[in-house]
Amino acid sequence: MKILMKPVSLRDAERRMAKAETYAEWAEAAKWHDKVSGEDRWKRTERSDLYDYQIIKARLQKLRSCRLNGDDRGLLFTLNEGIHGNTGGMGNRALYNHAKFGSKKLINEYVDEVASALRYLAELESPDISFEEKLDFFHRASHCFGRTALMLSGGAALGNFHLGVLKALLEQNLMPKVVSGASAGAIFAAMIGTNTRDRLVELFKVENLITSSREEANILRRLWDHGYRPIDRDDVEAIINNVVPDMTFEEAYKLTGLYINITVSPAEPLQKARLLNAIASPNVLVRSAVLASAAVPGAFPPVTLMAKDKDGTVKPYLPLRKWIDGSFSDDLPARRLGRLYGVNHYIVSLTNPFVLPFASDPAQSGEFRRTVTRLAKVGLREYSTIMGRINRRFLKHFPRLESAMSLGFSVMGQSYTGDINIIYRFWAKDPRRLMTLLSPEEMMEIIRAGERATWPKVENIRIATKIGRVLEDIIEDYEQRELSLARMGMRYRKSLQRGKELSVTEPVADEG
Repeated sequence: MKILMKPVSLRDAERRMAKAETYAEWAEAAKWHDKVSGEDRWKRTERSDLYDYQIIKARLQKLRSCRLNGDDRGLLFTLNEGIHGNTGGMGNRALYNHAKFGSKKLINEYVDEVASALRYLAELESPDISFEEKLDFFHRASHCFGRTALMLSGGAALGNFHLGVLKALLEQNLMPKVVSGASAGAIFAAMIGTNTRDRLVELFKVENLITSSREEANILRRLWDHGYRPIDRDDVEAIINNVVPDMTFEEAYKLTGLYINITVSPAEPLQKARLLNAIASPNVLVRSAVLASAAVPGAFPPVTLMAKDKDGTVKPYLPLRKWIDGSFSDDLPARRLGRLYGVNHYIVSLTNPFVLPFASDPAQSGEFRRTVTRLAKVGLREYSTIMGRINRRFLKHFPRLESAMSLGFSVMGQSYTGDINIIYRFWAKDPRRLMTLLSPEEMMEIIRAGERATWPKVENIRIATKIGRVLEDIIEDYEQRELSLARMGMRYRKSLQRGKELSVTEPVADEG
């Protein structure tokens, strides 16, 4: 990292943040902004009406006391009282929108202490606390704390924004283990969940990103020039195949350890959208799921999913069903991810051009605006539900019109924000650019915009997910140890069995 002179004013710090080429440069400028603005004092001050600092401080002191005094049983009991992401209101969004870098020092110290205590207990060898007791505790703690999911929306060429988001998270080792994608987001969710880290580092190199942007621009130009008539399937498959290896969802999970989820919408009325993943559809080919999720009506024909059978032969999956763009039915499948994986914390990367003009980050809105927005969303969902029923009743004799109207009401009725929102703001500068063809250079700028938009959220993500990430690592390690112990026990039982058989069948030596 190049050495920078210290900013001397807020404007200087803001200018350096805007021009930063790496997260390290941005973070350094943001820290100086907090020093110049006085937010550093706010971070060091425990007292605030934004959270219950007294509860957090008391728990922090209790955890530290147990560790310093070697009270392992007391430490386990204290942790058993509850590990939550919103202890004392420390998950309040306003706490992470106050300063440019990070939040209250007390919150950081508490999260670090909990994480350290968990690691300490995991490594502890003591007759007072058995392996089974600890494993049971870690499973319960993980279930209560919940998981984090990253959801990538649809967005056509604007979906390149997701690349920047993924690049920033990967570089900071903050990639959640649960990732979903719809439409354009499906391509990048599949990319992150089917490639090893070394391969991803290669794909994220600037020269390779430029090459991919040019290939994508050529495909979109042909689509644009033909008035959005169906385009050659081979061209779209070439883009997908370039970044998504040929494997099933189950094979992808075994390779990367990530749960990737692809949303697809039904092409026929009365069918339900599906969330494809290693749990619900382990044998479906990821490439075919991405192709279906990216099949924009009117631009690309519906897709039949493909899967491997028990012999490994590739065959149609649900051959009587065809699927289209996943963003029309479930752009951000929060509820389904919650049911499948115990997710209760969501990071959203939003690029859906139908939503961007109306999207706002609740963390950056006042209480009045947040209340009005919530009421508007509830009203819009109710309206879309009622109109959808009316649409099915009166347009049943006009299937194409009914299908188009149903898709429109489905888009209106969805929720498009999470706990941490990374929103593409290109439209705010010139909304007309959303309706024009983008050049490779503009696509690269969108990728950079995704990276820069993620940097201000990094410390929020780090704090909010640290305990969960530690619990996931501990459970994974413990389950491996448990499996090893089970295998050792099985081998031991087999050896005993062989010994018994030998003692019965071998002749007794003549002592005389």
